[in-house]
Amino acid sequence: MMTKKSISASRASLILFLCQMITALEVPLDPILLKELSQPPTITQQSPKDYIVDPRENIVIQCEAKGKPPPSFSWTRNGTHFDIDKDARVTVKPNSGTLVINIMNGGKTEAYEGVYQCTARNERGAAISNNIVIRPSRSPLWTKEKVEPKHVREGDPLVLHCSPPVGLPPPIIFWMDNSFQRLPQNERVSQGLNGDLYFSNVKPEDTREDYICYARFNHTQTIQQKQPISVKVFSMDSLNETISANLSDTDFYGAKPLTERRPTLLTPLGSTSNKVELRGNVLLLECIAEGLPTPVIRWIKEGGELPINRTFFENFKKTLKIIEVSEADSGKYKCVARNPLGSTHHTITVTVKAAPYWITAPRNLVLSPGEDGTLICRANGNPKPNISWLTNGVPIAIAPEDPSRKVDGDTIIFSDVQERSSAVYQCNASNEYGYLLANAFVNVLAEPPRILTPANKLYQVIANNPALLDCAFFGSPVPEIEWFKGVKGSILRGDLYVFHDNGTLEIPVAQKDSTGTYTCVARNKLGKVQNEVHLEVKDPTMIIKQPEYKIIQRGGQVSFECTIKHDPTLIPTIMWLKDNGELPDDERFIIHKDSLAIMNVTDKDDGTYTCVANTTLDSVSASAVLTVVAATPTPAIIYDRPNPPFDLELTDQLERSIQLSWIPGYDNNSPITNFVIEYEDGMHEPGVWHYQAEVRGTQTTVQLKLSPYVNYSFRVIAVNEIGRSQPSEASEQYLTKAAKPDENPSGVQGIGSEPDNLVIIWEPLKGFQSNGPGLQYKVSWRQKDVGDEWTSVIVANVSKYIVSGTPTFVPYEIKVQALNDLGYAPEPAEVIGHSGEDLPMVAPGNVQVHIVNSTLAKVHWDPVPLKTVRGHLQGYRIYYWKVQSLSKRRRRHVEKKILTFSGNKTHGMLPGLEPYSSYKLNVRVVNGKGEGPASPDKLFKTPEGVPSAPSFLKITNPTLDSLTLEWGPPTHPNGVLIAYTLKFQPINSTHELGPLVEIRIPANETSLILSNLNYSTRYKFYFYAQTSVGAGSQITEEAVTIMDEAMASRQVDIATQGWFIGLMCAVALLILILLIVCFIRRNKGGKYPVKEKEDAHADPEIQPMKEDDGTFGEYSDAEDHKPLKKGSRTPSDRTVKKEDSDDSLVDYGEGVNGQFNEDGSFIGQYSGKKEKEPAEGNESSEAPSPVNAMNSFV
Repeated sequence: MMTKKSISASRASLILFLCQMITALEVPLDPILLKELSQPPTITQQSPKDYIVDPRENIVIQCEAKGKPPPSFSWTRNGTHFDIDKDARVTVKPNSGTLVINIMNGGKTEAYEGVYQCTARNERGAAISNNIVIRPSRSPLWTKEKVEPKHVREGDPLVLHCSPPVGLPPPIIFWMDNSFQRLPQNERVSQGLNGDLYFSNVKPEDTREDYICYARFNHTQTIQQKQPISVKVFSMDSLNETISANLSDTDFYGAKPLTERRPTLLTPLGSTSNKVELRGNVLLLECIAEGLPTPVIRWIKEGGELPINRTFFENFKKTLKIIEVSEADSGKYKCVARNPLGSTHHTITVTVKAAPYWITAPRNLVLSPGEDGTLICRANGNPKPNISWLTNGVPIAIAPEDPSRKVDGDTIIFSDVQERSSAVYQCNASNEYGYLLANAFVNVLAEPPRILTPANKLYQVIANNPALLDCAFFGSPVPEIEWFKGVKGSILRGDLYVFHDNGTLEIPVAQKDSTGTYTCVARNKLGKVQNEVHLEVKDPTMIIKQPEYKIIQRGGQVSFECTIKHDPTLIPTIMWLKDNGELPDDERFIIHKDSLAIMNVTDKDDGTYTCVANTTLDSVSASAVLTVVAATPTPAIIYDRPNPPFDLELTDQLERSIQLSWIPGYDNNSPITNFVIEYEDGMHEPGVWHYQAEVRGTQTTVQLKLSPYVNYSFRVIAVNEIGRSQPSEASEQYLTKAAKPDENPSGVQGIGSEPDNLVIIWEPLKGFQSNGPGLQYKVSWRQKDVGDEWTSVIVANVSKYIVSGTPTFVPYEIKVQALNDLGYAPEPAEVIGHSGEDLPMVAPGNVQVHIVNSTLAKVHWDPVPLKTVRGHLQGYRIYYWKVQSLSKRRRRHVEKKILTFSGNKTHGMLPGLEPYSSYKLNVRVVNGKGEGPASPDKLFKTPEGVPSAPSFLKITNPTLDSLTLEWGPPTHPNGVLIAYTLKFQPINSTHELGPLVEIRIPANETSLILSNLNYSTRYKFYFYAQTSVGAGSQITEEAVTIMDEAMASRQVDIATQGWFIGLMCAVALLILILLIVCFIRRNKGGKYPVKEKEDAHADPEIQPMKEDDGTFGEYSDAEDHKPLKKGSRTPSDRTVKKEDSDDSLVDYGEGVNGQFNEDGSFIGQYSGKKEKEPAEGNESSEAPSPVNAMNSFV
């Protein structure tokens, strides 16, 4: 049997490759292009919207962005600029916008709560992050409460309330006992979603004094504990006995026996309730019922089925859980509680709302000048989200106008864009349940074509296979691609070629004549570029003599042939496979150039042999089957796991050892490699088998070590390459003699739970470690370093002993020794423990405060004597609070702050103080029990600081030459204000700033009228307050004075008056007369200042002067003697044109710009002087008025 398989590339893989290339066609296409092209910023990484931070660690708020040029970063906090440079605890990572707030060295996380937003900006636009809400995690203690014992009659329902403290994030609730063991829960007793523990009916075994609710705060890795709740359940029998013992013989009374009752709901209450859940969340519905017998819960959805694969039942079916809820899950869900006496139900109406989610998020848009495009932002939600647009972080309604942009709801339409249209747009989709924010830039690029495929790249393919020639390109507008074959070939067209959008040329069936040079040309309106690639088409590799099917007897030899033909430029390799795997590593297999030989064939050689011929471009294979037969038929060999050993025998029986021997079972044609010996302890753990030893497969006897006081049985398991046998039959039992314990308990500790006790705990010995009956423990203790004798007690079946009446927090030497009926274990090691702690006795003394600056103080104190600590010294705690602000002179709600300094420190820093304020503080020592008494309150004051920015700055009542400024004092003056400073400067139409004017204003003023301003002028104002320390943060505003329309109209109307027209005509006549006089004098050879100009600019064709006397000669114009036009000199072809030489008052009076020079002189014009007139007001770009013309003659 033979098979042949071609491994050449398939058409499907080529299509997949092209799809990948097309989808990858984005800007930039490669790293080189990325470095060259400008690109607006893109946010690449940011912290989550709701960011709960660990108050013990530094706060890291991520903001990473890319762009060209690299973007700069800024932050806002609670909607206002966050000045990072003014907070020493805040740093920015290099080449990044990520904030790092140092909390580790005494900072308070609460001081940095708020809403943060990052802006990444470059010259192409600005991208913004989500609003990142920073909140520190909180794990508050339980409020102190008196927990009353619960007395309940057997069969009655009971609810134990947990009421955990409100934490951030919410804690995980669980119920445990004093031994930290979870309380068992079942259909009768279970914990609700609110953390309460519900009993459908109580039983006597529910009586206990340690029902404890725990709240675990995962973020801070802390666990808080509620006070234990005591529950006493009275059974009917004991209640009747108690009552009858207190009644006379003539009285008759009996408590009612347990009465079964139908279910009622403990939670939720009533018959109906409502639940709102958000799309994508987990829906949890709960019903807990009481009744006797215990009710069972069943859930149904009215008018529908519970969703398959998304519905789960928890808490013994009392909780219905539906994951990934959608709007289709809205409806009425009914829980039915049933027992043999009846049922009850509750209907929960579920409404699924939805925070906004994307239908079409806006995507980056790359356009060339003049092109059109759209940004689409579509989102859904319940209720329907509101779509709003921003550009560069500013609401689009107040952003600078862009004539190419039109907003149409959730779409922005761009028409005829220009480079100035580049920007980053933000789409905000929001409803009452949340928001989505997406950045998408519009990048307008004008780039000539580039071809990114390397020049002269060589492609090689096998004939009759597709050939793909790459022409990766980029340009803006998108270039058109054309392909040519040969240096001067014509453009390629027709069905023989496929032209892909990414520039790739595909030849579906390449032939030998397809070999050659191909040229790719990319062109757009900005240019053209081309690139050459080369294609070589090779002959396919073929197997011309294939291996053939063979049958061979065991012990013979066989040969498979494999002769190939290939392209002479390719180097083939031949590989042989057996059953699609490598050939066995056996010298019997010999590979020749064109064949494979197998010597001394065995049954294992049976299989399929494949010859694979590979080149760098293709691969072919051919296979043949080898069947190995025996010369004489023999039964097939069966390989299996060994049979179990048998006939186990125990000999040489000693106190601590024994010899075990056995007979191996049949190995089933696979040699036994080892034996495993196991034992059973029939006294301590009957039915449980433990590993004892392992020996080689050739060994049938083993000496086993034994422990005292164990009733041993042994069994043996045989192992071969196939697997393990069944265990043997168990040996006879052998009970070892009892002995004294060999070891003592581990984990001995001594700690105090109360100020007057010592709790000694240890890890008890396991059963077989007891070495004999009557295992007990001798617990010994004595106070360290006082010479007391050991006090001892012997206990059994416990792992804890409490020593009462001890002094507070003193060291004890402790030891725990094991013993049984035969004696004691070896002498145990001693450990050091301490009796219970009590609150410290004294307060730190000599508290001193040193003011470092207006927001920082250093506190010193004397340490307390260690003997008064009465516990493990954990550190010192400073309580401090602001009494009042010295500037506002009013008290406020006192909020005490706490700083803890670990260890035996005698000083600490108080950061974050408010300047110019009065504070009080006290210091307390802390041990494991709690805080000691406070030191006397220490009063200190912080010095003045710089104020915050004025609370507002409004500019009103604009007139021609004045503006009214109103402001509010700083929210935080941080001292006594001494003055305000106002600086302002004009801004022209090109946004250039004019000279800066500064005004100092008394501190008691709240408004100012600025006069003598220019009309119709924009001004920028900078305003800040000052204390004696210095200037605070400034606030800026801009405003514009109005324009006097009447003045402008009068200036225009004067040019239409008749008297003015007459005056201008008279002036023109006077100028004409003056010009005629000048011409006459010139023709008479008079000397004018023009002589010097013509000496400096001699013309080879026009020689107006005589060389002998330097006077004016005749101009060489053949037709007339006319002067040149103003400022024209000689044309570029060095000749004087006739039409340029006609005399005209306009020629001399107006020249190029239609105005006289300031002196009105013709000579000045002729001598080539061109002095630009200074612009007057805002009319520099308008035509000159007659008034200006008059001014030039004055």
